[in-house]
Amino acid sequence: MRRAVSVRLPAALATAAVGIAVVVAMPTPQASAAVGSATGYATQNGGTTGGAGGQTVRATTGTAIHAALCGRASSSTPITIEVTGTINHGNTTKVSGSSCNTAAGVIELKQISNVTIIGVGSGAVFDQLGIHIRDSSNIIIQNVTIRNVKKSGSPTSNGGDAIGMESTVRNVWVDHVTLEASGGESEGYDGLFDMKDNTQYVTLSYSILRNSGRGGLVGSSESDLSNGFITYHHNLYENIDSRTPLLRGGTAHIYNNHYVSLHESGINSRAGAKAKVENNYFRDSKDVLGTFYTNERGFWQVSGNILDNVTWSGAGSENYPAGPNLTSTTTVSIPYPYSLDGASCVPDIVRQTVGANTGLRVSNGSCSPQTPPPTTPPPTTPPPTTPPPTTPPPTTPPPSGTNLSLGASADGSSKASGTSYGNVRDGNISSYWSPAGSTGSISIKWGSATRVSRVIIREPSGTQGSIGSWQLVNHDTGAVLASGSGAGSISFSATSLSKITFKINSSSGTPRVGEFETYAS
Repeated sequence: MRRAVSVRLPAALATAAVGIAVVVAMPTPQASAAVGSATGYATQNGGTTGGAGGQTVRATTGTAIHAALCGRASSSTPITIEVTGTINHGNTTKVSGSSCNTAAGVIELKQISNVTIIGVGSGAVFDQLGIHIRDSSNIIIQNVTIRNVKKSGSPTSNGGDAIGMESTVRNVWVDHVTLEASGGESEGYDGLFDMKDNTQYVTLSYSILRNSGRGGLVGSSESDLSNGFITYHHNLYENIDSRTPLLRGGTAHIYNNHYVSLHESGINSRAGAKAKVENNYFRDSKDVLGTFYTNERGFWQVSGNILDNVTWSGAGSENYPAGPNLTSTTTVSIPYPYSLDGASCVPDIVRQTVGANTGLRVSNGSCSPQTPPPTTPPPTTPPPTTPPPTTPPPTTPPPSGTNLSLGASADGSSKASGTSYGNVRDGNISSYWSPAGSTGSISIKWGSATRVSRVIIREPSGTQGSIGSWQLVNHDTGAVLASGSGAGSISFSATSLSKITFKINSSSGTPRVGEFETYAS
């Protein structure tokens, strides 16, 4: 870091215990769950429910957390792990089992799903010990403090990230956590909240990130563009050099955050990233939004933000600040409902709600803190009568009426080898069309004008979640009928047309469309 940080350090590190106890509570009649429910992009792609509906155990050591994961019937058996006390290197060892893949010196959530880790009692502190999420899905982390995780020096953990996600991670909700460092890279620290290598549908809410050179990133390099659909809301970023966050590709929704003392740069949208930045409060900071340290430009949609003693550098090569007069350079469609607090009250509402051990209070858009009751979210797999918002399961009943695509024609942009345009209108979800790359378009067409008001895009089994942002276009006129992200059901004003086009603007890997269904109602 280029400026000294001011931080309260622990008086001493916890002494390693000679014996490590694993404390496990018996299941209760009503299993504990995260307080409240997921928000933002974590609600998409089927939703994020963590360990809801599963057994609840209590852990006071890192080894106990690993043992709880390894003691499940399978790697996807739901579990809620209530954590209390200090988790450190001295009490975190590797535990083996068929339902886990753990390692010493880090809390390892690897190749698993349906897990909630929540701090209870007098609090849970992960001291110099990071949480690593890899090849996993449907994870909730709530009400914990993670501090002073290092990538160099001693001890090291998790590559220096407080929370790090990588390698095909889906649906993570991190809520009411406190993430802290005591300096920057030269002091041995890296990011507080990092995502890379195909991480999608993540929300960070009501959390504190402070005293670090790097707040967090989405994408590890200009070529790592498979990440996205991230929401950051009601967080406090304080005494940070940069990356609040750094976005490489993908889409982010950033609202109602309070930024204080950003020394070098703030929200860094680059390499084609799109950020919707609304009703945030920036104070005593520099270059709070733009594209920095690269000529690979990103984009932003801005509204309602307050700049309080914000300074801006001059534009130049590898430096494209969005200010001093913030102007939108793109538009971003948000697929979920949310309530905005006015930017003027953001410092106050954030002060009253963020961080671990502060009561898990939230805002409902009225600038007044609310205490949500404990809730038990719906099962991890929604029943057939409640299709998830982006990827309806194969059992989803079709809308009333006839699928107008059956018997119609199809064409599109260049197709991948071995696929066919006609596969999207044959009524067979297992056959599919893919574009030659990660973007492309597929169309349904008729010999005469046909009235359409609803479309369902279905992905073949095992490929759900690959489709990113899209537009649905009236090919006759070029008018955009709808836009969003992820496959699923799309409704719009009834329109008579002879050709309708589904245009894929981003994806993770090569997207596949199994069925492009069209309906009059």
